[in-house]
Amino acid sequence: MQVTEITAKSLDEAKAQAAKQLGVSVDQLNVQVLEETKGLFGKSNVRIRAEVVEAAPAKPARAPRGKAKAEPAPAPVVEAAPEPEPEPEKPAKPARTPRGRSKPAEAEAPAKPAAKAAAKAEPKADAPAGNEPVATAEDADHFVTLLNDLMDRAELDVNVQSTEVAGKYVNVRLDGKDAGYLVGKHGEVLNSLQYLINIVATQQWGNGVRTVLDGNDFRARREQQLTDLAKKIAEAVLERGEEAVLDALPAFERRLVHKALSEMPGVSTYSEGEEPNRRVVIAPAD
Repeated sequence: MQVTEITAKSLDEAKAQAAKQLGVSVDQLNVQVLEETKGLFGKSNVRIRAEVVEAAPAKPARAPRGKAKAEPAPAPVVEAAPEPEPEPEKPAKPARTPRGRSKPAEAEAPAKPAAKAAAKAEPKADAPAGNEPVATAEDADHFVTLLNDLMDRAELDVNVQSTEVAGKYVNVRLDGKDAGYLVGKHGEVLNSLQYLINIVATQQWGNGVRTVLDGNDFRARREQQLTDLAKKIAEAVLERGEEAVLDALPAFERRLVHKALSEMPGVSTYSEGEEPNRRVVIAPAD
C-alpha cells in the first residue's frame, strides 16, 4: 500500500501534494489529519497521512434473468477532521425585546432580551464571592513570565507589567511598539489572548486565579464606555419603568456594569443566561 506524510499550509494543499507524490487523483486518497497548528496572526500548518485506496471487489450477487450484474462501487474516501479549538467569547446577535423590557433608542450597543427559559437570576451574580481564591504577588510573577515567554516566541516588541492584584484577578498591562497588534478591532485579539492565557494558567496552576490583560490602555477606555452606556440605559429604565438587557459581555466587563450602577438610586442589576451569552439586566428597583 502506497503511503506518505505531507506538511503544508492548508488541508487542500496537503492533499494535492500527496496526490502528486503518489501519482493518483485526490479522490483515490484516504486522508488522515495528524496535526494542525494555528499561529497568532493566521499562520497555520497541517500534517496529513495519505494512502492510496484500493477498491475491494464486491461479493458476487445473483443477477436477475436478462439483467447484467452491477459493477462494485469504489470504496469511500474517509477524511479525519481536526479536533475543534476552544473559541473565545463572542457577543450574540441582536434579538427582539420582549414585552416588559425596553431597548434604549440612543444606546451605543443595543439591549437584548433574555431567554424565557433562563434560570432564576441572582442579583449581582458576577460580584466576587467570599470563598473565591485570592491572587498573590507570586501569581502575578507567573503571568508576567508566561506572557514574556509568549512575546519572545512571537518576536513581538511588547513590555509586560503587572499593575494590580485584586481578588482572584491579576491585572497585566501590555505596552510597546507591537502592543497594538495584541488589541485588535474592538479588543477582539486582546480578549482572545486573555482567554488563552487563562486556559494555560488553569492547566499549569489550577488555583482559580485569572488575569485581565490591557493593551495600550484599551481597558480604561472600554470601562469608561461601558460606564457611560450603563448609566444612559439606567436612565431610560427609570423613565419607562421597564427592564433592559445588555449585549452579552465577558465576566470582567459585567462586573464593570454592576459597579457603575451599584450606587444609582432606583435601579438594580443582575446577570442571567449561560456563558458565553450571559447578559446584565438593568431593572427598576423594587
